[in-house]
Amino acid sequence: MTAEIQAIRISGIERDAALRARTAKLMTATLAKLSVTPVRSQVTFVDDNGPKGGPAMRCALTVRLPYRPSVRVERSAETPRLAFDAAFAVLERQLERYRERDRDNKRHPKKYFAARRGLTGETSRPAKRARRA
Repeated sequence: MTAEIQAIRISGIERDAALRARTAKLMTATLAKLSVTPVRSQVTFVDDNGPKGGPAMRCALTVRLPYRPSVRVERSAETPRLAFDAAFAVLERQLERYRERDRDNKRHPKKYFAARRGLTGETSRPAKRARRA
C-alpha cells in the first residue's frame, strides 16, 4: 500500500500514555492491511458511570472506509485496556471479512473479460473428452 495511514483520533484516555501508544500501534497495523486507505478512524473511551465510580469503561472503535458503511464496534469492561482488547478483537474479525470479500470479488472474471474470451474462442478449461458408450 502506497498511501500513508491517517492519524487515528483517540479520546477519553488523555492520562494513560501507554494505552494511547498501544491503541495507536495496533490500530495502525490493522488498518495498514486493508487494500484501501480509511477515510477516518476513531477510538473513544467513555466512563459509563461517570464520577460515581464503578467498573464500567466503554470503548468504541469506528473505521470509515471509502464507498462502504462505517465499521463500528463497542465493548464494555472493568478497565479501559480490557474494553479496548474486546472491541479490537471484534473489529479485526469484521475487517478480515471485508478483506476476504474484497479478495473474492477480484478473483471472478469481469463480464468484459469473459465476453472477450468467449468471442476469441479461448478456453481456460481443457476440452472435455468424449464419453464411452
